[in-house]
Amino acid sequence: MKNFLVLLTFLCMAQFSASQYLFIPMDAETQNDHLKAYGISYWVLSKGTKVKWLLNYRGGSFVLPDVEEIRKELVVRGVSYEAMNESEINQILELVSSPSQNMQEVMLEKAPKIAVYTPTGKLPWDDAVTMVLTYAEIPYEKVYDKEVLADELLLYDWLHLHHEDFTGQYGKFYRSFKTAPWYIQEKKEAEERAKSLGYDKVSEAKRDVALKIRDYVVGGGFMFAMCSATDSFDIALAAEGVDICESMFDGDPSEAAYQSKIDYTKTFAFTDFTLERSPNVYEFSSIDMTRKRKIKKELDYFSLMDFSAKWDPIPTMLCQNHTSLVKGFMGQTTSFERNEVKKNVLVMGENRTNGEAKYVHGIRGKGFFTFYGGHDPEDYQHRVGDPPTELSLHPNSPGYRLILNNILFPAARKKKQKT
Repeated sequence: MKNFLVLLTFLCMAQFSASQYLFIPMDAETQNDHLKAYGISYWVLSKGTKVKWLLNYRGGSFVLPDVEEIRKELVVRGVSYEAMNESEINQILELVSSPSQNMQEVMLEKAPKIAVYTPTGKLPWDDAVTMVLTYAEIPYEKVYDKEVLADELLLYDWLHLHHEDFTGQYGKFYRSFKTAPWYIQEKKEAEERAKSLGYDKVSEAKRDVALKIRDYVVGGGFMFAMCSATDSFDIALAAEGVDICESMFDGDPSEAAYQSKIDYTKTFAFTDFTLERSPNVYEFSSIDMTRKRKIKKELDYFSLMDFSAKWDPIPTMLCQNHTSLVKGFMGQTTSFERNEVKKNVLVMGENRTNGEAKYVHGIRGKGFFTFYGGHDPEDYQHRVGDPPTELSLHPNSPGYRLILNNILFPAARKKKQKT
């Protein structure tokens, strides 16, 4: 009987020590679906359970508690994982904390509440962020002008700006699509929306929306933008009180000598840029590199910068990936003129040969912003009317991982700074 009790105790202890943690590797060799791995981490956070994010360890891996419900969810979503005991996890954490290693453990504490600034129809574009959120099974809510102007952004921790034109020039689609039914309809709806909100011009409504978003970030919000939402947002801030729209956009001519009235001190990321005056040119300003870049598709890559995980955990989080070289992709705003990025804005991804920044981050007041150039990380030159990307064909996309890094970023415990 005594021997039986000893054996039973031993078996119970062995079972307990066999697996107490679920380790989700994020390297290129062992993870089946990188994108859904972020969704799992978000799901665990939403259940009130903390998640450890091991920066620069095997591609930025995650550590979760070993719970049967989590195991089942990992299997259902097709996410690779390894069961580990406390001793194995402690060995990893000891390595990560070593001063000789450029690694860091970050505790994710609470699932951020996500808002996407987007119109109902979203024509003519699909949106990479909403697509990857849907694929990763991360919930989000939609907001637009009415909600922003009513200060409803205060309900959210993280905001994404859809491929919007905050200057009121309807995306500068005038030359190619002014007779297209979708363009005519969207212009009509935008004018009706602005009028219902008490504005005579769409440009004036969008200006105030941009100012509300600015205030949201300054107050401590996290803002992420891609493609034309990046430079058009900054242009709207810099052109506050200045009419830069021609008559086909707002019914009257632009203001004389408006370039000289642009105030770069009001912008988040860009400075010393020149606005594109012609309504027939599909471009907002000199910020965008689309027409300047001289690079072949097969050679179009950008490099992620290498930051100190222990001293610079924020940019390190935002650059977690299983590769430091990411395929380039185009958009209305493909990338940013390196010389027009403000000195206090951090360039996290760039094509040095071509002199362009692709992925930038900064602090504004108590909040943070990230700008990511291009339209769709897995569709090199997405055109109007093209079908959306099927992300099940790209579950390990490095370009899409950068978006999801930003999703988890607000969940991390960090000290905010003021600039």
